[in-house]
Amino acid sequence: MHLNPYGEYAVLLAASLADDWPEDRAGIVERTREFGMTMRFSAEPGDHAGVREVIDDWLRVVDAHEPDERAALLNTEMAAAAAYPRLTDHDGEGWHLHYRDEKAGVAAVLRAVISVGTSLHLVTRGMHRLHRCESDPCTHVVVDVTRNGRQRYCSVRCANRAAVRRHRAASHPVKR
Repeated sequence: MHLNPYGEYAVLLAASLADDWPEDRAGIVERTREFGMTMRFSAEPGDHAGVREVIDDWLRVVDAHEPDERAALLNTEMAAAAAYPRLTDHDGEGWHLHYRDEKAGVAAVLRAVISVGTSLHLVTRGMHRLHRCESDPCTHVVVDVTRNGRQRYCSVRCANRAAVRRHRAASHPVKR
């Protein structure tokens, strides 16, 4: 039985949606497939806007700097997703837990999956391991899954840009 089917992939899915928003519901569903979700979602009016709201709420967690604030925001998100955990065995995945209602639409499912997955990520890896890229002007989300817990940039490209800026600043001090 998988104890944590919501961990890393749920947070990476949320970051992917935040950093590269799909044009329509089909794009959202396709993205969930790319990140390993196999379930079918019932189509509901406003799915696209509903998932955008989920991601915007999640970004408030990303942008919260204090652990207590993050915890409060995530607790609110998990309460909004309110469903009791249940054992399930679907799509050949083996027995695992779901933290959502079985017939929920894509927005409700993603609110549950992302809030629980983010909570598990932060309590198992550290409350500091979710933030924005430190390379100005990039605003992408960094989900730190590194061994040492010190990932500062969303990509090698942003890390290189920041290194070049530091090098230039050190080589050419500003004259006053």
